[in-house]
Amino acid sequence: MGSSSGLVDWRGRPVNTKKHGGVRASIFIHALVLLSNAANIANILNLVSYLRNEMHMDVARASTMASNFFAALQMFSIPAAFLADSYIKRFYTILIFGPIEILGYILLAVQAHVPSLHPPPCNPGQQTTTCESLHGSNLSLLLLGLYLIPIGDGAARACLPALGGEQFNKSDPVEQRQEASFFNWYTFAVSTGGFVGLVFVVWVENSKGWDIGFVVCALCVLLGMLIWIAGFPFYRNQLPTGSPITRILQVLVAAFKKRRVKLPENPSDLKQINHDEASAIGILHRTQGFHCLDKAAVDTGKTGAWSSCSITQQGNTMDTRLGSIHISPATLFVIPTVFQMVILVVYDRFIVPFLRRITGYVGGVTHLQRIAIGFLSATVATGIAALVEIKRKKVAEDNGLMDATSGVPISVFWLTVQFFLLGIVDVTSFVGLLEFFYSEASMGMKSIGSSIFYCILGVSAWLGSLLIQLANRVTRHSDGTGGWLDGTNLNRGKLDRFYGLLAVLELVSLFIYVFFARRYVYRNDQKVVVDEDNKIPSERAINAI
Repeated sequence: MGSSSGLVDWRGRPVNTKKHGGVRASIFIHALVLLSNAANIANILNLVSYLRNEMHMDVARASTMASNFFAALQMFSIPAAFLADSYIKRFYTILIFGPIEILGYILLAVQAHVPSLHPPPCNPGQQTTTCESLHGSNLSLLLLGLYLIPIGDGAARACLPALGGEQFNKSDPVEQRQEASFFNWYTFAVSTGGFVGLVFVVWVENSKGWDIGFVVCALCVLLGMLIWIAGFPFYRNQLPTGSPITRILQVLVAAFKKRRVKLPENPSDLKQINHDEASAIGILHRTQGFHCLDKAAVDTGKTGAWSSCSITQQGNTMDTRLGSIHISPATLFVIPTVFQMVILVVYDRFIVPFLRRITGYVGGVTHLQRIAIGFLSATVATGIAALVEIKRKKVAEDNGLMDATSGVPISVFWLTVQFFLLGIVDVTSFVGLLEFFYSEASMGMKSIGSSIFYCILGVSAWLGSLLIQLANRVTRHSDGTGGWLDGTNLNRGKLDRFYGLLAVLELVSLFIYVFFARRYVYRNDQKVVVDEDNKIPSERAINAI
């Protein structure tokens, strides 16, 4: 096992698996994931506070801008993925775009530090939300800083999962298991970064100043980049294979040209991919779906990429005190983060090996089964959230605090059960979706596969905002008041009903997911690779990380 086909080192030479790739190389990747998420997750959850208190924005505007920032972090992975898969190596894509993220945090730090770049100060006794908010060129500077961050971070989100997957050879029993564990530890690094961000970065921003906080974020990303660059000599790199969008369009055009051509009875008569192309982009075997696209591979005598294609080219009103310590609202997310970190370790080190012996799947269960467990946990968590909200409102009513905006005497740790279930969601659905899109994509579309996963998160953020507005509009009375989520007083609102609605929608979505998942045909075998000499998993593989 001296080399890994189709992969090269930083000098473009075929890799030696004894020197390149493996767990050693993945450690550098995890370091960048951890440190970049320490900055980003802290700001995703604390940005509303900054926009309201420092930039004098109202709740709606601040929340919308924070949601758009989160969505942009996910959606900007698409162009970076396209570049990485088509034209430049994944390593260079991150190297080019990473400094842009650091520049974004520097701009935010400068604006937070210079008073003239803030909105006019409030009058004595005036509430922050009624002050003049940020506008004009200062608003443009804020938006520039915010949206430079997704441009840089998008490259890492798109390329790091794929780059990490490339460090392991699926045909080797040891590295097959290490690849399955890589995505678990990738998510663990995300969670650890979130923990550091919510405990340390949020504290710096709230206690020491937002300028210092943004500088800390820039330093986190810079340190992560430097550690990741230090792994440069150890990485296995996939060479770019040209535009996957072009290959897809070629199939569609060629199939349209031959729409009246009859398919041969023997599939082997269809044009097959040659050996050089197979090693470059990987083979996804022909399936029984979309026979109309098979016509693109029928030989009619015409040549050219747009006339003939190969058959494989189609492919905060609760008591948040802990003793005498007050926990900020953003820091409350430490609870599900800790749950997620613990569950990930238990899952990877104990549950997966146990299930692997029973099912024969390298991940213990299939990707889609793992995702389904997460969807079910999310549904149960939302239902419990509705019940806890009913309990919280009853406590507020019993204590005459229906008009209070805080101080309801019910511990925040009533949220523990749903936070635990949300930890299960991240361990199952988050990792499962990430691994599914990576493993099912062809060799030339691995980064795009990862970016599709993150785009799902971005679109869900926008749909969540739309659902809130829609629910408010439908439930609002004719006099313009009374929507479930109207106003700032949750005690008078109907958040419990909204949670109930979400639970119903999630349950329906789960049934739809199961319907399609049962009919999905995997492109890659998820069974444990066996030692061909002994026909059983090798001893070295059983003891692998």
